Amino acid sequence: MTSRFATNYLPHDVERALLVGRVWRKTAAYEGPSVVVVRNGEVLDITASASTTADLFDREDVVQFARTVAGEALGSVQTLVEANLGAVQEHAPRLLAPNDVQAIKACGVTFAVSLIERVIEEQAGGDASKAQEVRQTIAATIGTDLSKIKPGSEAAMKLKAELERRGAWSQYMEVGIGPDAEVFSKSQPMSAVGFGADVGLLAASNWNNPEPEIVLAVNSRGEIVGATLGNDVNLRDIEGRSALLLGKCKDNNASCSIGPFVRLFDESFDLDSIRATSVALRVEGSDDGFVLEGVSHMSEISRDPEDLVAQTWGRHHQYPDGFMLFLGTMFSPIKDRDTKGGGFTHHLGDKVTISTPELGALINTVRLSTEVAPWTFGVRALYRNLASRGVL
Repeated sequence: MTSRFATNYLPHDVERALLVGRVWRKTAAYEGPSVVVVRNGEVLDITASASTTADLFDREDVVQFARTVAGEALGSVQTLVEANLGAVQEHAPRLLAPNDVQAIKACGVTFAVSLIERVIEEQAGGDASKAQEVRQTIAATIGTDLSKIKPGSEAAMKLKAELERRGAWSQYMEVGIGPDAEVFSKSQPMSAVGFGADVGLLAASNWNNPEPEIVLAVNSRGEIVGATLGNDVNLRDIEGRSALLLGKCKDNNASCSIGPFVRLFDESFDLDSIRATSVALRVEGSDDGFVLEGVSHMSEISRDPEDLVAQTWGRHHQYPDGFMLFLGTMFSPIKDRDTKGGGFTHHLGDKVTISTPELGALINTVRLSTEVAPWTFGVRALYRNLASRGVL
């Protein structure tokens, strides 16, 4: 039976959840990443039968295969998760992001609240001290409730015309209520970090925040096979200076966290479960006792997850290795932390917890991208490693 401690980090129904992940193993024979499946709360290494999660997700019988494939027993998932909350013992498995060679894509401005905050960043030019003044001006001009506007609809186009007339239109408004979603490359294949790892900020950023999101696992056929949690670490000041700096903001060492596991869709968990879930965020400061909490309801997303996948994958663009898709967030924290009217920004050492009852929790600690472990194990290293172990 799973302990109450473990259920803080694992799905509330972990005994029936079908989970897929990756761990770094160091054994007498080899050292490297392994694909694991969690069945009935037990972890099995199935790398001999599925050398990458991309290969696993591409199987037409992925659920049946994950339920029945033989594997090497690694112990309880409770023990694995608890061991990854502190310094991992030298020979203990270390949790990795549950994806490997898949592209890592992300959708932006998919919630009305985050849309308003993106406009504020732009109007403030990335200066956090101006955010409150701009927020009041924006609210007076367009209001703050855009949640009832369906992107691309006739009502949305009428609003666009009115905002253009007032000189209040924004590139963020375009992707927030226009017909085309914002879909960008969040990070590189093999670069995401997992549960218990450090996440990284650029030292040049003075206004930044976590972005707690649902992440879909999509195979090479464009089929959604499961879901997990992600932190799309965001640098508000740099992106606020120019949207063309999005790549600089989003893709840095440890700026992308995914995990702890992908929960496969089956009879107990599907896309409707994602549509109905809520994502909780908790930030705990290590140096000032600051606590930030909030909940994001997926029912308030402005674009359906299937639409976001269709705007990413199709005849216009294929992903032969599959992809992970961040669905966007409604969190742009504005709670003052350091100065009145200055809003929220990270301190180094912040503990960030992102959770849902169905997926468990993703926990990371905030560091600088220059101070976290450098990213050195890429796609070529993965295949060299698997080949040396005879599992390709």
